[in-house]
Amino acid sequence: MNILGLFRKMSSLIERLLQARKYIRLDKEALKQNDPSFESSFQFFFHAGFRSLRMYRIYHAFYMSDFKFLAYFLYHMNRILYSVDIHPAAQLEPGVVIDHGTGLVIGSTAVVGSGTVLYHGVTLGAKYITKGKRHPTVGRNVIIGAGAKVLGPITIGDGARIGANSVVIADVPENATAVGIPARIIVRKTNYDENTNCVDCYKAVNGEVSDGLCLISEDDYSSVHKEAVI
Repeated sequence: MNILGLFRKMSSLIERLLQARKYIRLDKEALKQNDPSFESSFQFFFHAGFRSLRMYRIYHAFYMSDFKFLAYFLYHMNRILYSVDIHPAAQLEPGVVIDHGTGLVIGSTAVVGSGTVLYHGVTLGAKYITKGKRHPTVGRNVIIGAGAKVLGPITIGDGARIGANSVVIADVPENATAVGIPARIIVRKTNYDENTNCVDCYKAVNGEVSDGLCLISEDDYSSVHKEAVI
């Protein structure tokens, strides 16, 4: 490698590490806001989810700056120390929360938006062995419950909720809730209102489903009403 090429890589690495530092500060703020058990700043030292996310920020910077051996080394250490597998090429926006972390898997082409909360055992994986985009794109302010599997190059809309242990293999609209195996969209039964042109949407809390709800598949979702307010 020539000196100029190495200099460019080092410059890129420094820039990305400075960016990672800013992202980590935002991750801290998001954790304090979204984890009700968080009592004091010293907990950052003992929070496996946050520490694994911080390590990802560092080795992602190395990966994107073409220091891939060091990136994969730190990636491997992350798996050993915290039982968290976030591929160096995955793209996580700032302000993501990893709660507990144990068993979390995020594939190389996955994208996760700011404000998203990922609980333990979540998998953002692929359905098939193929090249190119094969992992999910998760929007902002999404909550994915413990043990949920989100598979394939699908899109999870902003504000969506994925129930614990659900298996999601199709797109989830914004602010919708998906539960079950395979996951289906939860929508409240309501009469069509010509004035408002909308249907009510149900937000599941702790996986509880009340009377008056129906479960419809992703394919049927759009047929409820084209202008439904999610």
